[in-house]
Amino acid sequence: MTAIEQTEARPRGTRLPRRARRNQLLGAAQEVFVAQGYHAAAMDDIAERAGVSKPVLYQHFPGKLDLYLALLDQHCEALVESVRAALASTSDNKQRVAATMDAYFRYVEDEGGAFRLVFESDLTNEPAVRDRVDKVSVDCARAVSEVISEDTDLPPNEAMLLAMGLCGMAQITARYWLSDGQKIPRDAAAKLISSLSWRGIAGFPKHD
Repeated sequence: MTAIEQTEARPRGTRLPRRARRNQLLGAAQEVFVAQGYHAAAMDDIAERAGVSKPVLYQHFPGKLDLYLALLDQHCEALVESVRAALASTSDNKQRVAATMDAYFRYVEDEGGAFRLVFESDLTNEPAVRDRVDKVSVDCARAVSEVISEDTDLPPNEAMLLAMGLCGMAQITARYWLSDGQKIPRDAAAKLISSLSWRGIAGFPKHD
């Protein structure tokens, strides 16, 4: 029996406003996609998990890919907004680095497992998915590169390359930390990686 089968489906028959219903369907779809992957998941599973009929599900999402892409858009945007919020949380660059690293660790720690849809999708051969996954990495790095450009004399292309390195480090290490069983507390793990990152980026001093 799958994890989805083991979990009692939501009761049918509750009438919800369109936006609330859409959010409910996205939540059910996330649970199914995270547990089963895109290819093994079925619209029947998602409808059952949401406690609705398939026609109701299809009223909101014409197909499985449309549903998956809507989830990707939602969770890619959430990561970008978390990174931007971290950068805006302080004017101290050392603390900015720490806040940005922590944003990635918090993102992968979320119990809904949304990061798996973004960074561990089994559908990356689909161009629309690949485009979104690439875009979220670029958008996060661009936000970081803007701060680097403002504070150093580096040209935009060099600032962007450094930013991609910082964000790539954050993403890879956060995912490894989670897969390794979170043997180090999240705060300590994020602090360790932020220390490594800061020692590197601090070598590019601020200009007057």
